[in-house]
Amino acid sequence: MNFRVTGCGLTALALALTAPAAAETLQGALAKAYRTNPTLNAARANQMATDETVPLQRAPGLPNIALNSTYNENALIPPGQFIVIPRTLASQVAVNVPLYNGGSIKNAVRAANGRVAAGQEQLRGTESSVFSQVVAAYNDVLRDMAIVEFNRANIRNLEVNLRSSNDRFEVGDITRTDVAQSEARLQQARGDLTTAEANLIAAKERYIQQVGDEPTDLSLPPPLPGLPDSVDAALEIAIKDNPDIAAALRNLEATGYDVKSARGSRLPTLAGFGRVNRNDNFGGAIVPPGFPDQPVQQTSGVLGLQASIPLYQGGGPSAQIRQAQARQAAALETQIGTERQVVQTVRAAYAAWKASLDVIKSAEAAIAANSLSLAGVRAENSVGTRTIIEVLNAEQELINAQVQLATSRRNAYVAAFTLLAAMGNAEARDLNLDGVTLYDAKANARHANGSYFDWSGRKLPEQQSTRTVDTIAQDASVQGPPKP
Repeated sequence: MNFRVTGCGLTALALALTAPAAAETLQGALAKAYRTNPTLNAARANQMATDETVPLQRAPGLPNIALNSTYNENALIPPGQFIVIPRTLASQVAVNVPLYNGGSIKNAVRAANGRVAAGQEQLRGTESSVFSQVVAAYNDVLRDMAIVEFNRANIRNLEVNLRSSNDRFEVGDITRTDVAQSEARLQQARGDLTTAEANLIAAKERYIQQVGDEPTDLSLPPPLPGLPDSVDAALEIAIKDNPDIAAALRNLEATGYDVKSARGSRLPTLAGFGRVNRNDNFGGAIVPPGFPDQPVQQTSGVLGLQASIPLYQGGGPSAQIRQAQARQAAALETQIGTERQVVQTVRAAYAAWKASLDVIKSAEAAIAANSLSLAGVRAENSVGTRTIIEVLNAEQELINAQVQLATSRRNAYVAAFTLLAAMGNAEARDLNLDGVTLYDAKANARHANGSYFDWSGRKLPEQQSTRTVDTIAQDASVQGPPKP
């Protein structure tokens, strides 16, 4: 992924098991999602549809050419006709060239271009949103696998404790209360393990939903690049690069052109036209003697200008203008609301990231202290100076610290990636995904904008996303430790 080490302490948890021969990387998971995630592929297809609004708005301002033909077979000819024409073919070629439309078409095209640009920014936002969900799902699996392992190890220790307690009770070294405390703590741990296993299964299924593949031998996620030194630095970048803010600004610009386009509906229009008419009676005209012969074919043509000056349109143009102005006001408020949301997201993600880093340090210190404490309490219990419940409490405090460390490492990584996404720096172009051809939204827009032919088109849609119905239902099995 071409990540560089930042020294922020965002290393993912390692499990004390044998390393697998092959491992799935976060880079690989993101690449799979980039190619096969249905949310992202649907967003690209919708953007293609948005691209076509430009030629649709432009078309009324271009020349229009039409051929009209009418064939008549005079099946019933009234009496008294001197000249009888049994059949005719009338054809007309008409050309209409708009010359002036009050600026409506020009501004409608500009508005469409603005919405295309906004759509491209929204596509960036969808991409970073999907990536954020993939990163969360990836780290959820790693965290929940660690928690399952911690609980399983705890159960093994508690089973040993219970056997030891029963043995000591048999020789009168401890009371029935001590045995009951050991058994109760074991049953509680089994319940905790069941919950942890269910959480792991759910995490694996979320991973399949986002990535389209089963989580197999996940490796450690790499340190994240470009993390800011301060919340103010993060916010400065976000205001400039966040795709949601950029999309809101583009939409605001588009609504301004909508107002101008609506105003054009009150202005005069001017168009040039030309028509060529041809009539053919196929030489079948029946002419009485003494009457001049009828020509087999007749051709005529006309050129001209047509002006239209609106005088009264029922108040429609004014309503359109007011409607466009109201939508412009809404777009202005939406832009402010979007900016507020980005500010909140950046500050909250930065705070969550920094807090998780502090929790990591505290949890690591707690694990070291709890490990030492547990060893001491066990030794003292063996000589009768500590009770069974004190040993059980020390073991529980150790596993609590281990779970807190696993959770805080997950939270730190996810919060850091959320921060990068809010800053506009968590897209495929930023992560340099290997084996991925980046989708070029601007190239498709140029293709649509350059299409003037009525019979052009694109190939039939093909499914790009992968189905997950054929994946196996996940269980609570735990892989080897992720590779560093």
